[in-house]
Amino acid sequence: MENQKKGLIIFARKPVLGTVKTRLAKGIGEEKALQIYIKLLQHTRAVAKQVQCDCFIFLTEPTEDDFWNGFFCEQQQGNTLGEKMQHAFEMLFKKGYNHCVIVGSDCPTLEKKIIENAFISLSENDVAIGPAGDGGYYLLGMKKLISPLFKNKDWSTENVFKQTMEDIANLQLTFKVLPLLNDVDEKKDVPVAWLKELE
Repeated sequence: MENQKKGLIIFARKPVLGTVKTRLAKGIGEEKALQIYIKLLQHTRAVAKQVQCDCFIFLTEPTEDDFWNGFFCEQQQGNTLGEKMQHAFEMLFKKGYNHCVIVGSDCPTLEKKIIENAFISLSENDVAIGPAGDGGYYLLGMKKLISPLFKNKDWSTENVFKQTMEDIANLQLTFKVLPLLNDVDEKKDVPVAWLKELE
């Protein structure tokens, strides 16, 4: 088995009232939406810490607190989501990582095993991808930069996973599709137990 230097990238926003989970806030209010987002961050952080790899958090803006203690903290750079993700992958590949996986911070059912399976699948595949129920993806993994996957996408729409899979087919890449998970976009996506805690 090849020598894996594994890096996990997490994309997250700084949890500021009125700026996170805006679609969710329309249904439950900004305060509760912020509390749900903080729970999502806590879940993502806990899952990431269980995985045997180096963890990088890429934030929309710098944070002064120690919430991400133990993670390498970076700032997202670029205009589109694609540019921001490409920049993050480029940075890790330049640092010598050869198995890189990115996840968002919106997925309450993300598990350690899914991330581990993504890394394992990269031993035999060019790409690992985890489709989200809204038509996007919650995870993308690769072992070298594949720039076309970050270009010409309708970001934040239901077309992103489909467009990415079309690129993967056109480039004749080998791939592993991971389990379908749901991101939290609206109230119906929030775990019932979490909503009960906010009542």
